[in-house]
Amino acid sequence: MMTSIKTLFTATVISAAVLFPAATPAAGEMTVRITPDIASVEVMHNGKKITIQRNQDENHRVNPDFAKTSRKCPPFCVQPSSLAPGVETIGEVEVLDYLSRINKGDASVLVIDSRTADWVKKGTIPGSVNIPWTSLNPAQGADPMSIAEILENQFGAVHQEDLWDFSKVKTLVLFCNGMWCGQSPNNIQTLLRFGYPAEKIKWYRGGMQDWEILGLTTVAGE
Repeated sequence: MMTSIKTLFTATVISAAVLFPAATPAAGEMTVRITPDIASVEVMHNGKKITIQRNQDENHRVNPDFAKTSRKCPPFCVQPSSLAPGVETIGEVEVLDYLSRINKGDASVLVIDSRTADWVKKGTIPGSVNIPWTSLNPAQGADPMSIAEILENQFGAVHQEDLWDFSKVKTLVLFCNGMWCGQSPNNIQTLLRFGYPAEKIKWYRGGMQDWEILGLTTVAGE
């Protein structure tokens, strides 16, 4: 089993803007950056080059689809920060790092939108692929052949004599609508029951709500 991929970026940025005001930006320079060192990240999405950046309009407000604060629980209950032993919870900078690796040709990583198609159509993270939580869950009607096809063709698992070999599987980065959404947690728990190694699973708990709050680029899903 491969060791987990370590992020190259730090999730915490200490700002000294109060003590040391930034210089006036040059014409055309992004003033709303992702981090002091990262202005944007290039990815490919459905064969098209997409630049992920933050909205440059400082008066921009969050997408109304993600402005709602209260939903019935269950099913829309607040998720724990730690989902399962060995599964790492990550933030936006780490997600961007994984997307950047994919864009540079790293085939060992897959960023997964776990939501159903109706949500994906409203917008998703560029560079991600949609694998709805229902497509891996037998209780939701997913058939064994379809599940096996996803495990083998998309995740890199190997099926041998009724056993699954997960020793060379991809690192999966899963997300859904946010900290109140159970779709990516369901996908993760299902994968763990199948025997997928926990250290190969990363969970972006903030999901689309945090992504939208930060004004990061989205694309309409198919």
